[in-house]
Amino acid sequence: MQLDESRTKLSAPQAAEANRAYNATLNEFLDPQNIRPNVVGLGVGMKWRNGEPTGEPALLALVSHKMPREELTEADLVPRNLAGMQTDVVEIGYPMAGNNAMTQQFPTAAHRAELTQPNGTVGYRLDEARETLEVDIQELARRRRPAQGGWSVGHPLITAGTIATCVYDLNAGGIPRRYYILSNNHVLANSNNASIGDHILQPGPYDGGVDPTDHIGYLSRFVPITFEPSVPRERHRNLVDAAIAEGQFHDLNREIYWIGYVRGWRPKQNIGVGDIVYKTGRTTNFTRGRIIATNATVDVNYGGGRVARFREQIITTNMSAGGDSGSLVVTFDENTNVPVAVGLLFAGSSSVTIINYIQHVRSLLGVEIAERVL
Repeated sequence: MQLDESRTKLSAPQAAEANRAYNATLNEFLDPQNIRPNVVGLGVGMKWRNGEPTGEPALLALVSHKMPREELTEADLVPRNLAGMQTDVVEIGYPMAGNNAMTQQFPTAAHRAELTQPNGTVGYRLDEARETLEVDIQELARRRRPAQGGWSVGHPLITAGTIATCVYDLNAGGIPRRYYILSNNHVLANSNNASIGDHILQPGPYDGGVDPTDHIGYLSRFVPITFEPSVPRERHRNLVDAAIAEGQFHDLNREIYWIGYVRGWRPKQNIGVGDIVYKTGRTTNFTRGRIIATNATVDVNYGGGRVARFREQIITTNMSAGGDSGSLVVTFDENTNVPVAVGLLFAGSSSVTIINYIQHVRSLLGVEIAERVL
């Protein structure tokens, strides 16, 4: 279907109006006492009618699946208006970090002990994973030196994710600067369960990476993720799923496969509904998507009964699959046509992809993506 491009984007005043309504109603709408069936989040987006964009701003009620109206009570229905702004209901499935089991962690230490083989090796279930996951081994799943954005990477106790790009300290802090691989917490830090200094492998274990042969760096720092049930999700303040691993300068390359060198980064206020974005990832290679919601609050499943609520997220049409976690999402500057960093891909479903704003990743990890704001 050919969309009317003039109606796919919100103007700055429209976005500001929708964000005011969003801020006014968010806490009440997602209050556990008021939560409606299947609701997993709320975002700022555009109203669609009959499969066509209207060009009108709306608050998007994000639901795992839509239900027939006759199966819902009046109290269960999403109001037509929230804080004076029209609403729309968008089905996004069940968002998961890594989209599926591809980046779920391996067994705990106790479970690994149970799987230890007579020769002392540990059964990481890699053979089982390869048999049950229909994920093609692509070029980006192989070993690469120097490593660059888009290629497989991972902590020894996960399967595999993607290198976003290579970065350096936001503040010089000494000579020489330190150099890092950027990816997700759940890719490099095993969803908070790793220790600073742990070895990082390229490619990731699922793709044949072994320690020490494929050791490329050390876990340097990560932003901890708050999970339910340990903390009720209404108290979560998660902004990013992000981590960095320090490596040697000669082993790292800031280029992203099929995209090139990122020349700048885009602040949150300059990222809008309707923008076209791109990524290169370990599983689905180079893909394109359209932003359908900004400033979104959404609940993401990490497996094992753990759910994390993330605030201020970007949601796009589906442009990823399991193993793409950690990919850098970019747009191309309309004036110079150079790649500009927008966000860090970390989760999704069969219908959407969820992305951290690069502004938050950059500031919370203290790293530089590129030194120009575009």
